[in-house]
Amino acid sequence: MPVYYLEFLVVALGLVLLMVDAFAKLEDKRSLARLGALGLAVVFCLLFVVKGPEAAEGGIWRFYAAPDKLSLFFKGLALLSTILVLIMAIDYTPIVMAQTANPEAGAHHQSGLGEFFALPLFACAGLMWMSSANHLVSIFVSLETVSITFYILVAYLRRNVGSLEAGVKYLILGALSTGFLVYGFAWLFGVTGSMELTSITEMLAKDSVNPTAALFAFALILIALAFKLGAAPFHLWIPDVYQGAPTPVTAFLSVGSKAAATMVTLRLVSPFLASAPLVGKITAILVVVAILTLLVGNFAALPQRNFKRLLAYSSIGHSGFLLMALAAAPRASVENSLSSSTVIAFYLGAYLLMTLLAFLVLSSLRSAISGEEIDSYRGLAKRSPLHAAALLVAMASLAGIPLTVGFFGKFFAFKMAIDAGQWGLLGAALVAAAAGFYYYLKIAVSMYFSDPAEGDNTVIRLNPLTGIAMVVLMILILVAGIAPGVVVGLFS
Repeated sequence: MPVYYLEFLVVALGLVLLMVDAFAKLEDKRSLARLGALGLAVVFCLLFVVKGPEAAEGGIWRFYAAPDKLSLFFKGLALLSTILVLIMAIDYTPIVMAQTANPEAGAHHQSGLGEFFALPLFACAGLMWMSSANHLVSIFVSLETVSITFYILVAYLRRNVGSLEAGVKYLILGALSTGFLVYGFAWLFGVTGSMELTSITEMLAKDSVNPTAALFAFALILIALAFKLGAAPFHLWIPDVYQGAPTPVTAFLSVGSKAAATMVTLRLVSPFLASAPLVGKITAILVVVAILTLLVGNFAALPQRNFKRLLAYSSIGHSGFLLMALAAAPRASVENSLSSSTVIAFYLGAYLLMTLLAFLVLSSLRSAISGEEIDSYRGLAKRSPLHAAALLVAMASLAGIPLTVGFFGKFFAFKMAIDAGQWGLLGAALVAAAAGFYYYLKIAVSMYFSDPAEGDNTVIRLNPLTGIAMVVLMILILVAGIAPGVVVGLFS
């Protein structure tokens, strides 16, 4: 089966959910989310039987790279993250129903839920296509497919002022970043005369390339990608959007948007890093952006009292580690060093596991805990030991404590900086990691060493499907932290 059939199947599944929602009489529309998760699980299994072109490439292969381990790994990440987001959405159903428009007379009491469950599938298809995009046109189309879906989902709670504000901010700034991206693509085409990444790489590697025009194209593209990635100084939208969006959407935005931006950044920056006339200046720019992102993200997280804003600044900090791995790409003189793509893929996989686990806990607790302040989780271990244990594992991994997958994600990035001799970048990363220990572990202290607020002593019930997902994620985080080579072997 050709690999691009996977995206077609995901899009078809999303359309099926919309048609079922429109024409079938469902008593409980949460069954649509379960159907979507089951369908994505089937598509995930098909990852292991896909194939590329057998003869000369043509047709869609001009825009779509033949499958390799790395692209299939990214597709798997997109599918798994979407499955977990649908599970979160099931728990979040009461909030969506309460904060969307009142249904008309005679309408279903769960009106609006079908679209909320179907839209993530279209974003998933865009993420999957993006992992194989090898042409500027396919990169742009897949990236905007993801972005437009997120514009809708962020502002989905129409009766929530915070959600509407977040949606407007994200839409306006996202459209601006898209303009920079298209303008950068136009300049890059003018410099190289091609829109295919392989040809662009060859043209940029020539000594005859115009360095001024190439660097201007890179600057325009970097501005757009830094916005998508949440890198400083283009990160200001993230805290407000993360706080205002529905919690499952925030989780998907945190993982899906970052994965999309990272995949595109890896593909678009690699040709510049492979260019001898440009690599020095490109590396210097990436180092500056990485240092700024690491320090701004982690220091701004220190005083945060809202959990979602804390995770927003945490997301900015993790973007810094991803840029660190890209800026410290090994040169020909460095032997036995992991490639940037390998380290970035491992870090993204780790980030997916630990961030989705944290948001899975937040989404599950949203009906039982009214606020999203950190103080709302005081004494959580006494009210729900499994929720507290899951959040503890997620925070420990995000902080980079040994025997968790987050530790090796940071370790590999540190090793690349050492191999590349980027000592200033390494120093900033160490300071940022130390700050992360404080703001992540203060949550664990509050859960286990503080008493619940007065009147909050009731036991919190847990959806069995959510509980299973939490346990599986905890096991994966710990197993990958003990045997990281198994994960690296999936895509290297």
